[in-house]
Amino acid sequence: MNPEEEQESRFVDIEIKLAHQEDLVESLNARVYEQQKQIDQLEAMVARLIEHMRTRDTAQAPLNERPPHY
Repeated sequence: MNPEEEQESRFVDIEIKLAHQEDLVESLNARVYEQQKQIDQLEAMVARLIEHMRTRDTAQAPLNERPPHY
């Protein structure tokens, strides 16, 4: 293989690797986006659960409190 063919072959290999890297980056970006949406949903769910627990705790009497006739 002469130097020009070798250089052309190396250039093609680099282009192929770059195309694979671009595809991988695009895939990873899509996955990160989906995970962020899921994190946002989970954070909202946790906030609702915390609020629910707070309102429930203030609405109910403590479980270990003795009744008035005891």
